[in-house]
Amino acid sequence: MKEFKYTITDPEGIHARPAGLFVKAAAAYPCTVTIIKDGKEADAKRILGVMGLGVKQGQEITIRTDGDQEDEACTELEKFFKENL
Repeated sequence: MKEFKYTITDPEGIHARPAGLFVKAAAAYPCTVTIIKDGKEADAKRILGVMGLGVKQGQEITIRTDGDQEDEACTELEKFFKENL
């Protein structure tokens, strides 16, 4: 299991467009990908789960990967957040 923390810098938080791109990026890996905010967890491969967390600018999230290709998934998803959110 690997994980990283990231504080959202986008003024709109995790809104529809980047959430869709994030879900697509997470779905590219066979491992389980979980997004966590304030103790609430959601499957990062489901857009309704990601949007349901209501992540705003300045809030910290944790991304956890577990299973096949977890290292690659963690690295690439952290890169995605730095570039997009």
